[in-house]
Amino acid sequence: MDLARHGVPALTPPRFIDLHMHSTASDGSLVPSEVVACAKSAGLSAIALTDHDSVAGVAEAVAAGEAVGVRVVAGCEFSVSAPWGEMHLLGYFLPVGDETVEAFLDRCRADRRRRAEVMCGRLQGLGVAVTLDAVLDEAAGGAIGRPHVARAVVRVGAAQDVNEAFDVFLGRNKPGYADKVLPTFSEVADLVHAAGGVVSAAHLRDRATRPYLARLKQEGLDAVEVRHPRHAAETRSRIAGIATALDLARTGGSDWHGDVGPGEGHGSLGSQTVPEDWLARLESRRPTPR
Repeated sequence: MDLARHGVPALTPPRFIDLHMHSTASDGSLVPSEVVACAKSAGLSAIALTDHDSVAGVAEAVAAGEAVGVRVVAGCEFSVSAPWGEMHLLGYFLPVGDETVEAFLDRCRADRRRRAEVMCGRLQGLGVAVTLDAVLDEAAGGAIGRPHVARAVVRVGAAQDVNEAFDVFLGRNKPGYADKVLPTFSEVADLVHAAGGVVSAAHLRDRATRPYLARLKQEGLDAVEVRHPRHAAETRSRIAGIATALDLARTGGSDWHGDVGPGEGHGSLGSQTVPEDWLARLESRRPTPR
């Protein structure tokens, strides 16, 4: 039946976005333009490229998005100190080429290299012949992360896959693990706000309590990640309620890396069915840049 002929308006299908994903600019497996192509194939209207301590892939992703009709938001996943050790903070709407932001990220990436060198030394002490050069080869110019060290461990035959490398050597409190030198939440929030961006606390799970999020809001938190592969339905509902009570915007994403992640809760691209209007609400929180 032709519903339009009978005065019944056609329904517009819902449009979804994904605000948390990675490319080869950090520890993802696909180059930025390939990430965008996959987003287009998944039917997403917008994505945020949120590589660890890097916006190096954003320009390529934006250009690819403009060519195929996918909006690309310039993002970054920062690591900051937290009461339990480390928390991840998603920065959105970052200007590419901002000298202050780039200088900060340069320091973060330098510490990542230092950390990788420490981990290589510890692995060698355990009889695992992984060198820093091998890790750099795995990173291929991207921000170095533990997944790159894990892949190097697999290549020398000390683990069957990256999951085993994390379980045996590289997970927190494992013999090859090393800590980062972490900035404070306020340092990163101030940096992002000064550049005209907003910040969202990523995949907090049970740590997303109302008192903790209220404290972070006082220090500059704009949003909280509600939908993430690590969050069960009950957790999503609870965090969404806290976000509403504290007037925080909601974000969500798959934490997609292009392949199965190393022992982490990474989902398939677009799997979190994040509504398109969440992006508009997030963008409305943007401050005036410096």
